[in-house]
Amino acid sequence: MNNHMVTRSLAAVCGVGLLASLAACGDNTAASESTSATKDGVASLTGEYAGAGASSQQTAVEAWIEGFRSQAPNATVAYNPSGSGAGVSTFLTGSTVWAGSDKALSAEEIEQSKSVCASGTAFDVPVYVSPIAVAFNLDGISTAGKHVNMDAATIAKVFNGEITRWNDPAITEQNPGLDLPNLTITVVHRSDKSGTTLNFVSYLKDVAPSAWPHDLSENWPNEVGQGAKGTSGVVSTIKQANGTIGYADFSQVGDLGTVAVKVGDDYTPISADAASKVIADSPVDTSVDGDNRIVIDINHKTAATGAYPIVLVSYDIACPAYKESNDAMFAKAWLTYVTSAEGQKAAQDAAGTAPLPSNLTGKITASIDQIKVG
Repeated sequence: MNNHMVTRSLAAVCGVGLLASLAACGDNTAASESTSATKDGVASLTGEYAGAGASSQQTAVEAWIEGFRSQAPNATVAYNPSGSGAGVSTFLTGSTVWAGSDKALSAEEIEQSKSVCASGTAFDVPVYVSPIAVAFNLDGISTAGKHVNMDAATIAKVFNGEITRWNDPAITEQNPGLDLPNLTITVVHRSDKSGTTLNFVSYLKDVAPSAWPHDLSENWPNEVGQGAKGTSGVVSTIKQANGTIGYADFSQVGDLGTVAVKVGDDYTPISADAASKVIADSPVDTSVDGDNRIVIDINHKTAATGAYPIVLVSYDIACPAYKESNDAMFAKAWLTYVTSAEGQKAAQDAAGTAPLPSNLTGKITASIDQIKVG
């Protein structure tokens, strides 16, 4: 990528939420998992590299950018948390080197990527696993650090506008120990096209189809409640009023109350460990179009003990070959780092994410190794 292209790309990506740049500092201290990437000369990598996409990844990406400096101390990395749909669209115009997305690529997007990649088609690998919180603001409940128990049908009816008050019998019967108020429920949802929305409604569709009649979509499907842009927008809106409820990546919900979701006969509180148990109990989807793709078919109906079933798997999207050799070197090094034990630990420390299950890491490494450098 020439300097003019770099400047133009960063201008397009960095108008909102530019996260960080990498200052030159120190020797290459790459983790053992990143050895193959550093051997490709990543330590000498220079230039500016832009990504965009899932706002759910924002906190983790900040940590990854900071940690990646040991791999490439003279490179500059920027990420715009513009949302999954916007990030993929930007990547498919060739304006960014990679995209973050809470939704795997569609067959149409795979086809479109032929015009961006030097050869082959774009692929996606999981980099970020986090539960999606059903988060609420309820005086005396969330302020006391308490969960509210709900099964899938109850959650679906709340977000579809059929259950409108906190003391509805469907909720109180599942929470005999809580004094729930006679207060209107205000639903908060994403206003922008979002992979978080898709993952959330996929759970409702799989587990409570009779209570959630809408088709799957990255766009919110009904007129219930109020919309807010991005993960941070949803969380901020929930915090503004008593009685609100919404859905958001767990890493950003802070001290809001969270729903404990019914799995089998028990209610599972949200946690990174509980999210990891679902992914370990979920197969890789081998039916998707394109090569090198690692797409998780989340088992929302899991019966695994201690599993929390509303989970977001966020992907990084890249090309197997780039028109600029430095872009290829960067993409391979970046993906290698963020999926390594070191990178996953950085995300876990910063955002409370679940590490990638060990049954996936070998497949992910093999996929990333297909990126052609040089």
